[in-house]
Amino acid sequence: MTASQTPTTAEELRGAGLRVTAARVALLETVRDGDHLGVEAIASGVRDRVGHISLQAVYEALHALAAAGLVRRIEPAGSPARFEGRVGDNHHHVVCRSCGVVADVDCAVGEAPCLTASDDHGFSVDEADVIYWGLCPGCSTASSS
Repeated sequence: MTASQTPTTAEELRGAGLRVTAARVALLETVRDGDHLGVEAIASGVRDRVGHISLQAVYEALHALAAAGLVRRIEPAGSPARFEGRVGDNHHHVVCRSCGVVADVDCAVGEAPCLTASDDHGFSVDEADVIYWGLCPGCSTASSS
């Protein structure tokens, strides 16, 4: 592979020390093609690509992919876990209080971890997880009507 080539999904899995299976390839591609998907939506997408897969296998694969840094798990308060393929840049999220839609928000200010804690209590901070809450444009328009 040359420096100008993008690694295949299988190569990324191998590079992360994970065994390459059709289900893992399909799962990683489903997460990356989706938009902050829940586990049920991911399972459905994987089934569309490779056929049957148990929900337990999806959970186990997501755990392995998140631990390897290939996907990111987010858990907005009151919502089930969602997964995304955008990793490594410490971005944040905005969540609609009404319909639950989630969108990415780039760092608030400066370099990662984006925010400097007023008191870090001696911690060496390397990440900030910020969730902005409000109403998406569709729900905002509907509530004002």
